[in-house]
Amino acid sequence: MLKKLMLIDGNSILYRAFFALPLLSNSTGVHTNAAYGFAMMLVKVLEEEKPTHVLVAFDIGKTTFRHKDYESYKGKRDKTPSELAEQIPLVYELLEAFSIQTYGQAGFEADDIIGTLAVEAEREQVSTVIVSGDKDLFQLIGDHVTVLHTRKGVTEMDRYDEAALRERYGLAPSQIVDLKGLMGDPSDNIPGIAGVGEKTALKLLAKFPTVEEIIAHPDAFSGKKLQEKLREFADDAILSKKLATIHTEVPLPFSFDELELRDIQKDKVASVFSRLEFRTLIDRIDKSPLFSSSDNEETEVLVEEHEYVQITPENQGEWEKIFHYSPLALQIETDIDNPHHAGITGIALSHKDDNLFVPLEVAKDWGPFQSWLQDNQQKKVVYDLKRCKILLEREGMKVAGFSFDVLLAAYVLNPSETKLELSDLALQQSIGYLPSDDEAYGKGAKKRPLALEPLAVHVTKKSAKLLALYHRYEEQLEKNDLTKLLYELEMPLASVLADMEMIGVKVDKSKLEELGITFKEKIERLEKEITDLAGTSFNINSPKQLSEILFEKLGLPVIKKTKTGYSTGADVLEKLAPQHEIVEKILHYRQVGKLYSTYIEGLKKEISPDGKIHTRFNQTIAATGRLSSTEPNLQNIPIRLEEGRQIRQVFVPSQDDWSILAADYSQVELRILAHLCRDPILQKAFLEDRDIHTQTAMDVFAVEAEEVSSLMRSKAKAVNFGIVYGISAFGLSQNINIPQKEAKEFIDRYFATYPNVRQFMDDVVVDARKQGYVTTLLNRRRYLPDINASQFNARSFAERTAMNTPIQGSAADIIKNAMVNLSREMDKRKLKSKMLLQVHDELIFEVPAEELEEMKSLVRVQMENAVQLSVPLKVDVNIGKSWYEAK
Repeated sequence: MLKKLMLIDGNSILYRAFFALPLLSNSTGVHTNAAYGFAMMLVKVLEEEKPTHVLVAFDIGKTTFRHKDYESYKGKRDKTPSELAEQIPLVYELLEAFSIQTYGQAGFEADDIIGTLAVEAEREQVSTVIVSGDKDLFQLIGDHVTVLHTRKGVTEMDRYDEAALRERYGLAPSQIVDLKGLMGDPSDNIPGIAGVGEKTALKLLAKFPTVEEIIAHPDAFSGKKLQEKLREFADDAILSKKLATIHTEVPLPFSFDELELRDIQKDKVASVFSRLEFRTLIDRIDKSPLFSSSDNEETEVLVEEHEYVQITPENQGEWEKIFHYSPLALQIETDIDNPHHAGITGIALSHKDDNLFVPLEVAKDWGPFQSWLQDNQQKKVVYDLKRCKILLEREGMKVAGFSFDVLLAAYVLNPSETKLELSDLALQQSIGYLPSDDEAYGKGAKKRPLALEPLAVHVTKKSAKLLALYHRYEEQLEKNDLTKLLYELEMPLASVLADMEMIGVKVDKSKLEELGITFKEKIERLEKEITDLAGTSFNINSPKQLSEILFEKLGLPVIKKTKTGYSTGADVLEKLAPQHEIVEKILHYRQVGKLYSTYIEGLKKEISPDGKIHTRFNQTIAATGRLSSTEPNLQNIPIRLEEGRQIRQVFVPSQDDWSILAADYSQVELRILAHLCRDPILQKAFLEDRDIHTQTAMDVFAVEAEEVSSLMRSKAKAVNFGIVYGISAFGLSQNINIPQKEAKEFIDRYFATYPNVRQFMDDVVVDARKQGYVTTLLNRRRYLPDINASQFNARSFAERTAMNTPIQGSAADIIKNAMVNLSREMDKRKLKSKMLLQVHDELIFEVPAEELEEMKSLVRVQMENAVQLSVPLKVDVNIGKSWYEAK
C-alpha cells in the first residue's frame, strides 16, 4: 500500500473553527464550537484523503527562535479567548480517540514541525497533504506535497499544488517567503515594507523573483513613493523574509512509522462525540468507512444487548403481569410526524428488562392494556404526552394518568436545548446509543417503512430508553427545584393543548375565498399604481429590476449594497418611504402579497375534512417558555396591518348560534416588570389603572396629561416595550426613526424616572453571571452560557436575554397557568364552551349563547388571578361572530 502523510496545523484549524462557528456549548455549559469544527474538518479530510500516516502539530510555549531575531514577533496577538482555551484539551482528547499523534516543541512553531516532516517526505517521494488556514505553508509545496487551505469555515478547502499556486498568485512555492517579506503579516506582527500590500508585492515579484533583487533595484519601479519605501524599509523586508521562512530541520523524537494511522475505534470516538454532544457526527459513525469496531467488548454507547417480546393473542395472558409494575414506559410509533394524520405502526411497553412490542390491532383488543391506559393511578412514562394523547384518542383509546413526559422534562431542565429527539436525549444523558429515526427509517426520499422485526427492535429500544431517562430526569428536576413546574404546569398544559388541537377551529371557506379575491384585486391595483409611478412596466418581485427603477431611473439614494447590487430589503424601503410615494406602495404590495400566499392560499391547504384547522402547538421550542404554533403558524398573522386583521374574519365558531370569545392580557409584560422591579411610580400607574404609555410620556417629558402628544405617547410606548427586551439606543432610534443621540437621552430619562427598573436590570445580570441562569415567576430556568463570554457580541446578547427572560418567561408562565386553571374549571362546571387557540397573550374560545355571560366572568377571573402580582393583571374580553369581530 502506498504511503500518504497528512500534516495538520492544529492551532490554525482550531482558531479558524472557533471564529467561524457560533459560540456553541453543550448541556453542561462547556463551550464546544472550536472542538466541533475541528472534528468536522478531521472526519472530512480523513475520509476524502485516506492518509496512512497523520500528525497534528501544535504551537507550545510563547517564544520561538524567531523572537531572538525580532523581539516583537507575534507581539500584537490578542490573548487566547477563555472560551477557546477551555476547548484545547477537548481537541487533544478527540485526537487521542482517533489514535492520531500530536506534537509540539518549545522554541519552534507548528509550521516548523510540519516543514521538517514535509521536506523529508518530499525527499522520500511520499505523497503529503498539509491542512492549514495559513498561507505561509505554501512555501512547502513540491512535487509530492500539496496544501489544503481552508477557504470558508473549516470544511471548505482549496487544494494548492505548484500549478494552482502559480495560477492564483503567479509565484513559485519558494517565492512565498519573498511575498511575506514585502507585504509582511499583521497576524504575526511581521513588518514587511510599510504601505506594500499583496497586490503591489505581486507586481514587484513579477519583475524580480526575490526580495533581495527587488530592494537592489528600487529605480526599476515606477512611482517615487514606492522607490523611497524600497530603500527605507529594505532591512525590514530582509528580516520579514527570514521570519516567514519555515525551519525544516527541527529535531524530532519520533520516526515516520510512529505516525501510522491504525484502525480508528468507533467506540472510543463515539464516546467522546457523545459526551460533547456532537450529534451530527455521531450519525456519521456507522456510515463512515473510517471506523472499525473495537476488538474488545463494545461500549454501552454504541451496542447493547436488547431483547423484546411481541404480543399476540396467544401470549397476552402470559404478559398481563407487566401491568402490575409501575412505572411503565409507553412508546407510540407512527408513519409520519403529524399526529392528526399519522397512523400508529406499533406500541411498546418497557419495565426494567421486559420490553413488549404490541401491534396496534392487538393493543385495541387487549383488555388489560386498555384498563391500564384508563387507570389514573397507573404511572405512564411517555415521550410527548400531547402527541400520545392525540394518537390514542384518534384510535378510540381513552387514556388517563400520564405521570411523566420525558420530552417536557428535558425542555424544563434546559429550555435552550434544541436537540430534543429521544436519540439525542439518550446521548446527552449517557444512557447508551439509540439510533435516530433518520438512521432507522432513512431520510427524505430515502425514507422507508421498516419490516416488522426491525420495527419492533427500534420501538422497544425507544421505550427502554424512556424508562432510563425518567429515572435520570426525576433526580435532576428535584435537584434544580423544577418538579413543580413540570408536574403542575407543563404536563397539565400538554393535555389541554392536545384537546385544543383535536377540537380545532372552524374556517369560513366562503369568507376565505372572498378575501382571496379582494387581496388579488388589491395586489393587481397596487401593481398598476407602482408601474404607473415608475413610468414603465417591470417585475416588482425582481430585486434587480426594482433596484434599477428606484436607484437609477428615479434616482433615490442608495442605502445599502449587496454582492449582487443594491439592496431593496424592507429595512431599506422603510427609510426611503418618505422620499417617494412608490416606495410605500411597494411595501404595501409585498405585505398583501405575502398575506395572500401565506394565509389565503396557505390556510386552504390546512383545512381538514371536518372544515377545521387543527394547528399544532409547540411547547418545547421557545427558550422563554412561550408557545408557538405550526401547520399553520397563527402567531405570525400581522395584525398591525388591516389586511392582516381581516384574515381573522375566517375563524368562526363551529356552530351557528355560538360566538367567539377573545380574552387578551393588557400590557402583561410591563405589569410583570412593575412587579419585579418594585418601582413605586410604575406600580402606582397600574394600581390606579392609568394609560401606562401616557403616564410614561408625562413622567419622562415632565408634562401634564393634556400636553402629551400622540408622538410623545408613541415614543413612550416604544421605550416601554423596548426596555423589556433590553433595547439599545441604536435599536430605539431605528424603531421610532430618531437620531441615536436622542434615543439615548430618552432611555436615560426613562431610567432616571424609574430608577428601580435600571437597578432590577443590573441585578438580574449580576445574578446571572454568578449562577449562570435566570428564572421566571414560576421558577422556569434559562441557562446563559455566554453571560461571562469574552466576546462582546456574545456577552451582550446573553445580558439582554438575562434582562428579558424573567419578564417574557413569566408572561408565558401566567397564560399557561390560566389555561390549565380555566380548562380544569370548565370541566368541573361541565361547560360546552371550548378553548380553541392561544396566540401571544390572547386566548380564543367558542361559546354557546347560554354560556356567554358565565364564560366572560370565568375567563376574566381565571386569567386575572393566574398568579398574584403586586399590581393587578388586566384582561380585555370581547365577543363576536368571528375572531375578527371579537376585538
